[in-house]
Amino acid sequence: MAITTRGVHSIDHYALYVPSLADARTFFASFGLEVGEHPAGLDLTAADGHRWARVLPGQSKCLAYLSLSCFAQDYAALREQAEAAGARFEAGDGEGFWFRDPDGNLLQVKVGAKHMPDSKHPVPAAKAAVRGATTRDAVVQVRPRRLSHVLLFSPDVARAVDFYGRALGLRLSDHSQDIIAFTHAPHGCDHHLVAFCKSTAKGFHHAAWEVDSVDDVGNGAEQMAHAGYREGWGTGRHCLGSNYFHYIRDPWGSFCEYSADMDFIDAGSQWPAGDFPPENSLYLWGPNVPEYFVLNTETDNPPVKA
Repeated sequence: MAITTRGVHSIDHYALYVPSLADARTFFASFGLEVGEHPAGLDLTAADGHRWARVLPGQSKCLAYLSLSCFAQDYAALREQAEAAGARFEAGDGEGFWFRDPDGNLLQVKVGAKHMPDSKHPVPAAKAAVRGATTRDAVVQVRPRRLSHVLLFSPDVARAVDFYGRALGLRLSDHSQDIIAFTHAPHGCDHHLVAFCKSTAKGFHHAAWEVDSVDDVGNGAEQMAHAGYREGWGTGRHCLGSNYFHYIRDPWGSFCEYSADMDFIDAGSQWPAGDFPPENSLYLWGPNVPEYFVLNTETDNPPVKA
């Protein structure tokens, strides 16, 4: 894919339409996010204090829009890149510029602070003569630190990767044939910021939220099970991105992921992007993948199988 000299640096937030704000409030509060009121719906804030998501009332669950941030010196060039890539511009809220990607997803690019960290979050090393685990009665609520990435369904993964590269400067991290692809921002970023998975139509698959450790991943899964949310996939470890994961199925068939210890790509470095066979692209260890995990609930068609 083409590598541009200008790129966005972070997701500012994403917005979802859902049929029940009450269900959304219960689910996301149980997940460990701060749920606040907004005139149009709900705001979701992580432990870092940033509002990472907005939930809006709608007929069914779907992505309302994805907002990305850039540095001020890159803004004009990014708009030119989006236009050259064939973006369909739309009127927005007056902040930044708004356009549709080839699948019809609504995107915003605006000047904003870099919320993606500049370096990998350190994982504490085990120490001798110190108890490594706490007791069950000492476990506190798991609260994700920040949003890590989103994964979107696409009927044409290669086209999506090409467009996001030419328009937004996102670079390919890894992929598996035309089934799944992971892209990162060039200014220091997790292994993936926006990922794409093959389907018969566009759709929202999941948002991943970073926690401190694999213990937080497991404790988060138990936290959600106690709240009544037992469907999902995990706990396990991904191959591409290397993060520990546990996905929780939300009330509308998409997922929220607890994620820890993902690979990080430093600013200016060239990641050795690979094309991995399907059996090496999803998980290193963990339970079998439930069939509903690859279901795009925004279309009536069955999921695409590798």
